[in-house]
Amino acid sequence: MTKDSLKQFFQRYEQFFMQSLNGELDDTVMSELYASEFIAASPLGVLTGKNDTSFQQALSEGYEQYRKIGTKEMRVRDVEMLPIDDLHCVADVAWTASYEVANGQQVNIDFNVHYLMQNLNGKLRVFGWISGNEQEPLKEYGVL
Repeated sequence: MTKDSLKQFFQRYEQFFMQSLNGELDDTVMSELYASEFIAASPLGVLTGKNDTSFQQALSEGYEQYRKIGTKEMRVRDVEMLPIDDLHCVADVAWTASYEVANGQQVNIDFNVHYLMQNLNGKLRVFGWISGNEQEPLKEYGVL
């Protein structure tokens, strides 16, 4: 796993996000981006899940919520890599989210998510992620 391969992975992830935001959730791409099981941590707690139809449904509902609050774009600004061993790393991904707020103005919010990555048989996959409080900046910038 190299930093370049990680950047390429997150370029693909960004494309998947934008396509899903447009209502075109591709379950084949989803299954290629995520490991068969994963863990997620946020201020709401820790959860585990499986890369299955219930995860696809949850993602679909999540993208619907993003559309509902005016999300227009989600772009990767930068990817940093913290190697753990030959097969694992933490990817610190800097994102910029663009929203259209009630007055028609565009608001951009920068944030980071830390992804736990695994490289098995030459295929990178997310097996976990750690995110901060998403609601606080959305309220602060008038998105919510």
